[in-house]
Order: sequence, then C-alpha cells, then structure tokens
Amino acid sequence: MSKATPQQATEQFESTFVAPARRLGALNLDYTEKLVAAQFDAVRALTNMGLAQARGWLDVRDAEGLKKAVDAQQKATEQLGERLRGDAETLMSLNQEYVRESQKLAEDGLKAAVPAGK
Repeated sequence: MSKATPQQATEQFESTFVAPARRLGALNLDYTEKLVAAQFDAVRALTNMGLAQARGWLDVRDAEGLKKAVDAQQKATEQLGERLRGDAETLMSLNQEYVRESQKLAEDGLKAAVPAGK
C-alpha cells in the first residue's frame, strides 16, 4: 500500500470538512463580535441619554426649569427614536451580511464536495 493514499485521504478530509468548518467558525466569530460591539454601543448610548435626562430633571427648581426639562425630554425621545432606527438598520445589515456569507460558504462547500464524491 502506498504512503500517498493516507496523505491524500487526509488532504481530502481537510479540504472537504475541516477547512469549511474553520471558515464557518471564523464567520460566526466575526458576526458575534460585530453584534456584541453594536449592542454595547447601543447600551452605552442609551445609558448616557437616560443619565443626562435624569440629571436634567434634578435641575428643575421652577416653572422655567420644568419647561426646559420637558423640552429636553421631547428632544431626547426624538433622538431615542432615531437611535433605535439606526440600531435596527445596523442589525439588519449585520444579519444580511451573515446570511450572504453563510450561503456563499454553503455553496462553496457543496461545489467542493461534489467533485470529491465523484
């Protein structure tokens, strides 16, 4: 029996199973890293908005202060809506990119498996 046969089997196993699994693992890790970063960014921004609003309400001493706080609250609500809309777009973009890349990996894996099976 030739030594090339086990080597060829190892290379075929590597190219058919191991390499695609590594690429999928890298894709999942990259997606998770981007998703967590987006979530941390959103939490940080929303926390800062909330704390700024709380500080604004602590400064209310009279009718003028109340008017300023209410105006600031309305502006913060608008900013929150814009922020949430932007965050939703970011998440949709991340998900679309992940789906596109995972489909490409699946197609590449299928193309590689078909000649290997022949």
